[in-house]
Amino acid sequence: MRIVFLFMAMLGLASAFMAPVNVVRSTALNERKCDLLGKTANRQARTVTFSHKRIKKVQNINLQPKKYVSAKLKRTVSMRLSTKGIKTVAKYGGDIDVAAAKFGVDLNQFR
Repeated sequence: MRIVFLFMAMLGLASAFMAPVNVVRSTALNERKCDLLGKTANRQARTVTFSHKRIKKVQNINLQPKKYVSAKLKRTVSMRLSTKGIKTVAKYGGDIDVAAAKFGVDLNQFR
């Protein structure tokens, strides 16, 4: 390993002696969260077996990719909504602008 570093130093590659940089990745894309309501998984759920053992489990929300046409932005908006979020938008007549204003969501961040 030292030979590799020395060889790289002779070639003038300063990055051979630099400390490794920790790359912080955004978890926003991987997070299972409703874009409208902000609902997340229930992490306090338990499974009860026949012998009455209690085992922890995670109840994820039912996320669905959904596209709506925004009248304000004059384009489509792709969101990951829970099924309850889809019903909420339907309650407001399918108008995503009204639902987003109600829950304080900025639609400009969605493509």
